[in-house]
Amino acid sequence: MACYAPPDNHQTGPSLLGMTRAAEPAWDADDFRARIQAVLDDFLAEQAERLAPLGPDALRMHAEARRAVSGGKRFRAAFCYWGFRAVRPDDAEPDRLLRACAALEILHASALAHDDLMDASDTRRGRPATHRAFEAEHRKAGWTGDPEQYGAAAAILLGDLLLSWADELLRRCGFPLDEVAPALELFDRCRSEVITGQFLDVSVQARGAADVDAAMRVLRYKSAKYSVERPLHIGAALAGASTELLDELSAVGLPLGEAFQLRDDLLGVFGDPSVTGKPAGDDLVEGKRTVLVALALDGAPATDAAMLDRSLGTALDAPAVTRLLEIIDSSGAHAQVEEAIAELATRSRAALDRAHLDDEARAVLRSLAAAVTDRSV
Repeated sequence: MACYAPPDNHQTGPSLLGMTRAAEPAWDADDFRARIQAVLDDFLAEQAERLAPLGPDALRMHAEARRAVSGGKRFRAAFCYWGFRAVRPDDAEPDRLLRACAALEILHASALAHDDLMDASDTRRGRPATHRAFEAEHRKAGWTGDPEQYGAAAAILLGDLLLSWADELLRRCGFPLDEVAPALELFDRCRSEVITGQFLDVSVQARGAADVDAAMRVLRYKSAKYSVERPLHIGAALAGASTELLDELSAVGLPLGEAFQLRDDLLGVFGDPSVTGKPAGDDLVEGKRTVLVALALDGAPATDAAMLDRSLGTALDAPAVTRLLEIIDSSGAHAQVEEAIAELATRSRAALDRAHLDDEARAVLRSLAAAVTDRSV
């Protein structure tokens, strides 16, 4: 059986998964999410005024953009915020920092709009995915042409619009341009990585095969880096962090981002639909060749592996999904991914303990790390 062992570049320390609630700092995550949403609402209201002269179709696009940036855990904004606070604990103008952090959430919404289209996903957070929502509008109105093509075009354009707005919000966050410039440079790298990572994923799916190393490369560049490492970098760069400190944050953020995405891959297969907002086994129906799937294909008996391989990306009823979950579980892949998550989280914790950061920020980052690896959605 193939086994994924994360490369060990750093000493280990206490497991993040072993943290207790009593050890968590006094930070109100719900209040933070509400403040980020308020920033996004204000920014979208400003954009609505700009788009109003373009007519009702432009406002329909805007309405979908507003839905796309509503809700969610706001992990990327939080890592950006505490990346900044780790370097500059006190800032007299918190609103400008929140605006910078909110730019990461618009980038995330852009990626989801494109990702859902490419994966042919039907739902996102319990509601129709962007391309499906516009497709349904086309059908209901009885317009000419192909409703699916219309939905695809709208999702591409919405994702592009959000990508542009993410850059705009960071540039106009309120910090002096000479302070924003280093953060923008890292934001540029982040966008290049996630877009290219998405193409790596598309190519892996097109080939219909992926070993563990290839699946891990997709995971790292499509999601892991832009979920944790780059948000930490962008916040810290905005605060004037040195190259050495950015390297220390990479040692914290990259393994944690990988653990975050491995957890997401587990939820995409084993998650509770009532919690995740997606059907059971959704990643299997979409044909995603994740690290979990690659490990299962390597570890399952030949007959089971063949069944899993030919079932990926096909319409699956509930009994078929249940059978595939049994194959993945019995192959040892489920347990291996859980072990990898724990190991990566431990490595991140050790790097966090060594890093030269503000102590309050370090404590909050510990609690955030536990949240992203233990989450159920």
